[in-house]
Amino acid sequence: MAPVPTKSMPASAPLSVADLKVRLVSSIAEIEAAAWDACANPAGDGAAYNPFIAYDFLRALEDSRSTGGRSGWQPAHLVVEDGTGAVLGVAPSYLKSHSQGEYVFDHAFADAYARAGGAYYPKIQVSVPFTPATGRRLLVRPGTGSAAAREALARGLIGMMRQLEASSVHLTFEPEEEHAYLTAGELPYLSRFDIQYHWTDEGYGDFAGFLGALSSRKRKVLKRERRDALANGLSIRWITGGDLTERDWDAFWKFYQDTGSRKWGRPYLTRDFFSRVNAAMADRILLVVAERDGRPVAGALNFIGGDTLFGRYWGCVEDHPFLHFEVCYYQAIDFALARGLKRVEAGAQGQHKLARGYRPTITRSAHAFADPGLGRAVADYLRRERAEMMRIQTAMDDDTPFKAEPEEP
Repeated sequence: MAPVPTKSMPASAPLSVADLKVRLVSSIAEIEAAAWDACANPAGDGAAYNPFIAYDFLRALEDSRSTGGRSGWQPAHLVVEDGTGAVLGVAPSYLKSHSQGEYVFDHAFADAYARAGGAYYPKIQVSVPFTPATGRRLLVRPGTGSAAAREALARGLIGMMRQLEASSVHLTFEPEEEHAYLTAGELPYLSRFDIQYHWTDEGYGDFAGFLGALSSRKRKVLKRERRDALANGLSIRWITGGDLTERDWDAFWKFYQDTGSRKWGRPYLTRDFFSRVNAAMADRILLVVAERDGRPVAGALNFIGGDTLFGRYWGCVEDHPFLHFEVCYYQAIDFALARGLKRVEAGAQGQHKLARGYRPTITRSAHAFADPGLGRAVADYLRRERAEMMRIQTAMDDDTPFKAEPEEP
């Protein structure tokens, strides 16, 4: 669909809680970086810091044309202000003309609505584009107005849906507390569960300590995989901060294009995005690169949060057994342990992560629909799907490589 013209998103919409004002902006550039980040990451470099909701990350997406234009991700961010114009809350939201790059699949909802004669698109997506990572979506500045600002955002999204004649609102990968607030019943949001695979440091100290928590058979398998991954003269390099160069990004771009062309037809991100995000937040980036004879042959891009390492993209120009596991999963654990990070989120899907020490973890999303009939049908489906996700998680817990009980020395 064509970009939404600015006149379709008035500077002030009739949506308020108490004395607050809710408005839409068609670019994050219309908001000061300090005002956005005071809502998104008010603790600065604290444990709760999330790189994906930071102003610099979202601005890099827009300025690089990875979002906006003909991408189908038209920025339509919600802003809550007090009577003085001070920003108290923001929501990273987009008007969508398709369901690509979201990782919470609603194609069945779209198809059913189309068969019933409805128009599912445009819809409103409140998320970080192309990023299936847990993080707050109702970003509010701490203080006495935070509760009202959060309610204004939650209700404002419903008003936005009606104002822009969208079919629905979807908040994806929000944390448990925020999800509970949205789906408690006072607001018209429906609860949806999915499963990812996350690694958590249980006080291991180092990789050897992590291996010690595994059953002896699984421990041997992991050791063999790590050994075999580098058997063909490969070496691993961590690159972060000021050590990252455009040459590194040129190499990674080849990896990213190879994976993107095989998985979804075309890469979502432009080459310019990597240069822009590197210039803005290199200290929050980790490239794990596998080299052979000094030539990069594979790599994984990670982002560093306050207490979490987020794995994002992987690619290669040479195939080597187990190299994907080494570069994406084992090196991520090594880095997290070295940096004192508590978790590794390795992205969406991939049940093979279970055997590498990543546990099944429930992820959450919240959905509201303009059409009551569609909402009722989806609600019934989601009740059954949530129960199934919980069952699957329990079953998967039995397949992790950890010791069932302490082994004899």
